[in-house]
Amino acid sequence: MQSLKSLAEECDVVITMLPATAHVTEVFRGDLLPHMRPGSLIIDSSTIDPLTTRELHKEASSRGIQMLDAPVSGGVTGAAAGTLTFMVGGDDATLSRAKEILNMMGKNIVHCGGPGSGGVAKLCNNLSLAISMVGTSEAMALGVRLGMDPVRLANVMNTSTARCWSSDSYNPVPGVLP
Repeated sequence: MQSLKSLAEECDVVITMLPATAHVTEVFRGDLLPHMRPGSLIIDSSTIDPLTTRELHKEASSRGIQMLDAPVSGGVTGAAAGTLTFMVGGDDATLSRAKEILNMMGKNIVHCGGPGSGGVAKLCNNLSLAISMVGTSEAMALGVRLGMDPVRLANVMNTSTARCWSSDSYNPVPGVLP
């Protein structure tokens, strides 16, 4: 493919994952939607503003193009292992069409609702993760400052009510996880 325009003209399915809302709107409005054939499918896995995603769904639909917003959780490790979770926004028929493709990249395909709902779920998931990471970081720092061995503290936290992904899989204190 020489350009995004030629990609849009030649492919029945296009998947995007771009850094920010501005990138997605520029690529969709300038390079993809004007050149995609009616009946094509576009899956956007970017984590962007859900209100913009809803606008893009409408624009795609007005051109006869099916669209899903499908941001992911699982990071680089999940992508390499094919174990991503896709949080999908869009209609049932479009998800049915895309499910085989998404299953090639992930193990959990969660239909969150209509257009933009995948992005809403991703933003809420990220908010919860950020809060738990701050809490885990502060708890570990306090424990160490008060003389607790960080490995033992992590073991306690990971076998009690403080257990969360931030403590048992991505603990902020180096060397506490096996």
